[in-house]
Amino acid sequence: MPEPHRRPPPAARPPAWIGRRLLALFYDLWPVLALWLLLSALFTIGYTVLGRHDPHENIPPLGLLQWLLWLCCWLVAGGYAVASWRHGGQTLGMRPWRIRVRAVDGGRPAVGALWLRYAVGTLSLLCGGLGFWWAWIDRDRLSWHDRASGTRLVRDPGPAKSSG
Repeated sequence: MPEPHRRPPPAARPPAWIGRRLLALFYDLWPVLALWLLLSALFTIGYTVLGRHDPHENIPPLGLLQWLLWLCCWLVAGGYAVASWRHGGQTLGMRPWRIRVRAVDGGRPAVGALWLRYAVGTLSLLCGGLGFWWAWIDRDRLSWHDRASGTRLVRDPGPAKSSG
């Protein structure tokens, strides 16, 4: 007797629609923002307590510590994304839209490929999202970071409907 709830092979799954990708990115903004606020609070406490600065004094803009904070924020966001993609293939924002990251062969991507995906995705966002919009005209509906990292976003099938 065949299994009624069998998933199609990864290669047969449809690619994720660009709108779902952007909505997932918007959803992921919130946990990442929370991580950034936490990290910024730690930097501010360190600047005030360890640096013996006045509590009303901010970290100087464009100073070395400010650049270090931005780098740490980028790394923390990348750590969140890469860890989520590696363990389950989805970030929190991707779950409601049933999309996940897979290697081109349908398997689980390597950590290096996921960091490359994150770095190229960052460059894409800095270019006004051009790499994301590219998926509209790409024959395989892949974005720049999909192509560069050898990964793709696939849409999971919806829950099986019962006939009763």
